Amino acid sequence: MYIPMTITALALLTAALILVRIFWLHLSTRLKWFLIRASVVIAAIHFLFAVTKWSTNSDRVNVLINWLAIAGYVLLVLLFSRVSPKWITIPCTAILLVPLLSSSVLLPLTRLFEPGSPRVIPIGDHLFYEVAPWANTGGGNAGVDVIVYRYSPLIPFLRHRLQTIPFNDRECNASAAFAILLPATKRYVGRCPFWPNQSTGTLDKPFPAP
Repeated sequence: MYIPMTITALALLTAALILVRIFWLHLSTRLKWFLIRASVVIAAIHFLFAVTKWSTNSDRVNVLINWLAIAGYVLLVLLFSRVSPKWITIPCTAILLVPLLSSSVLLPLTRLFEPGSPRVIPIGDHLFYEVAPWANTGGGNAGVDVIVYRYSPLIPFLRHRLQTIPFNDRECNASAAFAILLPATKRYVGRCPFWPNQSTGTLDKPFPAP
């Protein structure tokens, strides 16, 4: 899952930004304003993407935006610690940085170190899906998320996430899961074949088509 590598990279990034905070007064005014504005803009872009479920068609670009947004957030929080009274702002800074170690933040960042990109499988009507494997080491379970997207007809380099369809190995052969579009019913279905020791057939999880 590349968690140790991600934590190391995040620690190095935080250390570099702490140095920026220490030498902040020695930076030029133009550079200071650029760093602050860039941090706000990239954090806002990432927030809007997360809230609206839009993203670019490139997983590498998306994870790069994620990392830059984290860097911008850390820099803004560290600069907040320079505000008086420091006996309040410094503890608040530590509290604001703790969530960076949560799984919801770390797991998306690990994609920077994953080799290659998920395969894009079109299913018609501007829809396509990707399969993202996952593992719950502590729970001894694994599976995949079949993530259904729709291309933007107006802005070709953007996509909209419609649905995440989870499958795990305890219910079916998750590694063989896929998605199909049912034009007659205007629904798309996440489909996962049963294991050979289960009954014949597939586990279907239908969702309304957009």
